[in-house]
Amino acid sequence: MNQGIRIGADLRLNQLAFAYPGGAQMHFELEVGASEIVAVMGPSGAGKSTLLHLIAGFEKPFSGRILIAGEDIADLPPARRPVSMIFQENNLFSHLTVAQNVGLGRSPALRLSDADRKAVETALARTGLAGKENRLPQALSGGERQRVALARVLVRQQPVLLLDEPFASLGPALRDEMLELIAELHREQAMTIIMATHDPRDAELLSRTLVFVEAGSIAATGPTRDFLSGSGPASFRRYLGERQPVR
Repeated sequence: MNQGIRIGADLRLNQLAFAYPGGAQMHFELEVGASEIVAVMGPSGAGKSTLLHLIAGFEKPFSGRILIAGEDIADLPPARRPVSMIFQENNLFSHLTVAQNVGLGRSPALRLSDADRKAVETALARTGLAGKENRLPQALSGGERQRVALARVLVRQQPVLLLDEPFASLGPALRDEMLELIAELHREQAMTIIMATHDPRDAELLSRTLVFVEAGSIAATGPTRDFLSGSGPASFRRYLGERQPVR
């Protein structure tokens, strides 16, 4: 986790098709440049989380390609994809300490080298968790648990980071603090970030590009500020409802 590491990679979804049993088919076409931060917004059930799960490998498309740095990863299992993901429920193991949960990012069996342990220590310090290495997740606040999940992402050092509404349960001040931490880490490592969110403020604070997902496909893509200032498509304005434009 040395400052100066630049790990972002471009991402392209090409004719990606998927459907849940008995559900309508979804189609995704998307291009994200290396080191971009993209917010994904849309109604509940529109396909935001599905889009991220397809990239991460938790769902398998019927057809199409998922290209990261030009390599098609659509047939790779999740553990072999150059992707990290943070969920709304931070996915920590309750019986493992903070340091062990972060160490899983380096070795699923927790067989850590001295370099791995140093990387864990650095990640914990970077995310404000120094001194809490031996605590269990239940002894942490919600914000601290999300910091543990973020520290685990940092030790993995993958070029693509997926955020599936990871701060939805946090209060506004803590949520802004976590978004600023993500922004700081992006300035250091320049990973490519795709963030699903229902909150326009998340998009305002973090992204320059917004992707609007509706009815299982990407309905529109453009500058975040344009979308949130009222210049987006009518369907996006209906989704947002009444909201003051960004000044």
